[in-house]
Amino acid sequence: MASGQQWVLVEMVQAFYEAPAYHLILEGILILWIIRLLFSKTYRLHETYKLTEKEKEDLIEEWQPEPLVPPVSKDHPSLNYDVVTGPPSHKIIINGKECINFASFNFLGLLDNERVKEKALASLKKYGVGTCGPRGFYGTFDVHLELESRLANFMKTEEAIIYSYGFATIASAIPAYSKRGDLIFVDEAACFSIQKGLQASRSFIKYFKHNDMEDLERLLKEQELEDHKNPRKARVTRKFIVVEGLYINTADICPLPQLVKLKYKYKVRIFLEESMSFGVLGEHGRGVTEHFGVNIDDIDLISANMENAVASIGGFCCGRSFVIDHQRLSGQGYCFSASLPPMLAAAAIEALNIMEEDPDIFSVLREKCKHVYNALQGTPGLKIVGVQCAPALHLQLERSSGSRDSDMQLLRSIVEYCMERGVALTLARYLEKEERFLPSPSVRVVVTIEHTEEDIQKAVSCVQEAASALLK
Repeated sequence: MASGQQWVLVEMVQAFYEAPAYHLILEGILILWIIRLLFSKTYRLHETYKLTEKEKEDLIEEWQPEPLVPPVSKDHPSLNYDVVTGPPSHKIIINGKECINFASFNFLGLLDNERVKEKALASLKKYGVGTCGPRGFYGTFDVHLELESRLANFMKTEEAIIYSYGFATIASAIPAYSKRGDLIFVDEAACFSIQKGLQASRSFIKYFKHNDMEDLERLLKEQELEDHKNPRKARVTRKFIVVEGLYINTADICPLPQLVKLKYKYKVRIFLEESMSFGVLGEHGRGVTEHFGVNIDDIDLISANMENAVASIGGFCCGRSFVIDHQRLSGQGYCFSASLPPMLAAAAIEALNIMEEDPDIFSVLREKCKHVYNALQGTPGLKIVGVQCAPALHLQLERSSGSRDSDMQLLRSIVEYCMERGVALTLARYLEKEERFLPSPSVRVVVTIEHTEEDIQKAVSCVQEAASALLK
């Protein structure tokens, strides 16, 4: 044993003599560095200096905390309200001045309808003002169930679910189905409520160019190749396409028939947001599915708010029963918000009654939209954005100044010019730092069934005069 150890030691010494010089130098440096690390202190003690009470007080007085929010000018438009007195129906009183209302989304003129108000008042006397509880905690009233049944029948679907806040409808529906690891293909022009739903879902988001089906198919093909590489992951990844029927930011219609073809070709689900098209498009106002003659069963989920054509509050989703029932367990806006006030549910039911009794109102509305669209064509310095049947059109500058603030100021001056002459328009407003794709500044012109030929002529003349006077 001893002789064996002695032989190993001899070999080590021999190897040491035979090693190259640079090798020995490097090993020596490493050994010295290890020794230094072992015996050196990991920190140095700094001399402490005790402040006097006066120095402490001086430092406290000099210290300025970081602002909780960035500074905002008192002149910011969002802090200076135009105050409305009375109902924002055909005529609206803004800051004490009566104007023709081309700003409110009261498409079918039901906001001040006597039948709707009588039903809401009767419901108010029966149920009271609110519900003070979510649907699962004594917040489900019989009028809620009636409204859900009526909406499902109106839309020709198996079931519907109502929310008490329009914005929260699609923002709650998306994360109820799409989770982390899932994949959503969404149009770049999607509205802000869709964007918040995408954010809440924590899914992987792929944006395609607005209404560009070739770009969408390119993304779907790329994903198909990825799925072939990892089939195990593909089996558990849900894929969705999220679009609007009639886009609020661009006033144009999604190409739904092509979307349905891509759905079946690449095995994805379609979520359709119809807040602007419900009660507007289609022979009976059922939206973009009726407009194109698409089978509503080809759409996995339809959502819309009741704050535009129906002139109430809240929103709804409709589709197959097993899809809708899932939201009753997972839709955050449904589970955790107080339910819709019964008087607003009753108002929505009466609005549906009017829509079913007189389907001609939808064609009348579309004719007036077309009339306004054609009349605004050729306005000097402005271009009209949207399709002829859109009830909320956009007027944008033909030539931008290069500054968004300057463009907004120019358009605001047009709105003020028209308001002084009795026509109420509005600027399209966005949370500029939050929008994924910020739309160009625009004046929004909203058409309703109540507008007369004289109203339309006056509004068009005001806009054209304002453009001629201000856009030089």
